[in-house]
Amino acid sequence: MTMQIDPKPLTATAFAHFGDVVETRSEQVIDINEGTSKRFHDLARVDVGAQEGRPLVNIFRASPYPQPLILSMMEKHPLGSQLFMPLQAFRYLVAVAPPGDSVRADDIEVFLAQGDQGVNFHPGVWHHPLLVLEQQQD
Repeated sequence: MTMQIDPKPLTATAFAHFGDVVETRSEQVIDINEGTSKRFHDLARVDVGAQEGRPLVNIFRASPYPQPLILSMMEKHPLGSQLFMPLQAFRYLVAVAPPGDSVRADDIEVFLAQGDQGVNFHPGVWHHPLLVLEQQQD
């Protein structure tokens, strides 16, 4: 089955069911280091599960998929959260579906993220691997 999904803007409210939006638009901004820095506080909950999990930090270099984009796979991480945080300011897509045993095409939602936004997926949320749009990026 082929269907077109138009991406919606990535906002904290629209994405709340799937995870956290990580960005500098925060209600809790704290001046630190003698006023030379600002801390945007408590932006996402890193969940490493109850089975002796630990945070793991990686950098991925992704290239754009051929267009038109066809979503042919989704993945999930049932034991912990996963954060995508771009290192360059390029837009990208975030394709997600609610937790469950499988994904139906009509469960998939697609968000358009700006280059200054990251996403932290809740454990068990289905998501597509990195979907960069403009050029190879980290």
